[in-house]
Amino acid sequence: MPTSQSRVLELLEAPPARTTGDYLDLLGDREQAGPPTGPAQRLMSMGLVSAVYERYWRPGLGRIAKGLTGPSMAGEIDLATDLLRLRPGQVVLDVACGTGRFTRAFGEAAGRTGLAVGLDGSRTMLARAVRAGGPESVAYLRADAVHLPLRPSTVDAVCCFAALHMFADPDAALDSFASVLKPGGRLALLTSARHTWQPLRGLDELTGLASGQRMFDRGEIGAKLRRRGFTEISERYSGVTQIVGATRISMRE
Repeated sequence: MPTSQSRVLELLEAPPARTTGDYLDLLGDREQAGPPTGPAQRLMSMGLVSAVYERYWRPGLGRIAKGLTGPSMAGEIDLATDLLRLRPGQVVLDVACGTGRFTRAFGEAAGRTGLAVGLDGSRTMLARAVRAGGPESVAYLRADAVHLPLRPSTVDAVCCFAALHMFADPDAALDSFASVLKPGGRLALLTSARHTWQPLRGLDELTGLASGQRMFDRGEIGAKLRRRGFTEISERYSGVTQIVGATRISMRE
């Protein structure tokens, strides 16, 4: 077993159902961790989508959602790394990691003494992530992204880009993010953000309903994080997206 996988085992509340040799699997024969939320989520498990996800799918849909003024996918990675304030030796969790592009970048930032864990529920996405390679500090975990299987206060940073709005229970996910972070740990999110102008808000809502994606109000995520003991909250909006950074202070809401 690679050293990085051995280090992940030390973070888990319970042993994995199986170890494939490529990633640790806590879901076993289950197709996914929670209930499906709609077409957008189901597409993430398709082999065709995983094959084009990193080069075409994610950058293309991201550009539509972020508009012309939003960051590129490479820009998102830089923003996430900066928001997380990653340093060598830290442990970072990349929730809903997909094919691992962010995870690999986080592994580089954490260095040989650090650890970047890419967590996803899709076998096809994780298979692509493993084939893409990356630094020795990277490991992958198939597990529930809403109810994280890690022990409390075990990671220095949590990233969840382009996924929270597809979770069946995003509030439970935020609770879980807060739980696994060490005091002073950093959180970085990219999720949906409805327009403030009413005609566009209605269109945003219809789009969300058709795709099974939750459309958050601007400022809503920041307010949820404050109630969970986060501070140093920053919010950046582009199109129908928001990028939020925050620092975990207390273990109480």
